[in-house]
Amino acid sequence: MPISALNNETELLARISNRDESAFKVIYELYRAQVFTFALKYLRSTLQAEELVQEVFLKLWKLEKRLLEINDLENYILTLSRNKSFSMLRRMKLEAKNIEPLADYQDFPINDTEEEILLNDARQLLNKGILLLPPKQKLVYELCHQEGLKYDQAAKILNVSPETIKTHMKLALRFLRHYLSKNTDMAILLILFRLH
Repeated sequence: MPISALNNETELLARISNRDESAFKVIYELYRAQVFTFALKYLRSTLQAEELVQEVFLKLWKLEKRLLEINDLENYILTLSRNKSFSMLRRMKLEAKNIEPLADYQDFPINDTEEEILLNDARQLLNKGILLLPPKQKLVYELCHQEGLKYDQAAKILNVSPETIKTHMKLALRFLRHYLSKNTDMAILLILFRLH
C-alpha cells in the first residue's frame, strides 16, 4: 500500500486497529528513529534503546481498537517511550546493584515455588478484573497505572479533561478492589500488592 493512500494518522490508526501490517509499518518508519534517539538519550545504550523501540511498537500494536481513542499519536508514543525508558533504567539499576525488589517481604511465609504459583494466579486474577472494566476505564487504568502517565498526560492523549481521567481512574480502582476482594484469598491478595 503506497504511503500516499495513508495520508493521515487517523486513517493509519484505523487501519492498524484492523491489523493492517502495511499501515503499522508506515507508523513504525515514521517514528522509529525518533523513539530510538529519545531512548538512547536516557539509556545510553544502543542495545537497550533498540529493545525499547520494540517494546513501544509492540505495545502500540497490542492496543488494537483502543488505537482509535488516541488523538495525538506523537505525544502518546513519546510519553510511552519516556515511561518505558524510566522503567528500564530502574530495572537496570536494580540488576546492577543485585537488589532483590521483593526483599522487604522475606517474612511472608511461603517458599519460592508457592510464591511463583501465587504470583501467576494473582496476575491472572488482576488481568481478568481489568478486562471486565468498561472500555474508557480500562484504557485510563492502562495509561495511568500500567504505563505511568500522569492524569494531564492521559487527558491530552484522549482529548478529555484531567478531571474526567481522575473520575475514570477512581471508578476503575474501586471496581478492581471490589473484584479482587470477592475473588481471592489473603495469600494472593498480599502477593497482588507486589505486582505494581
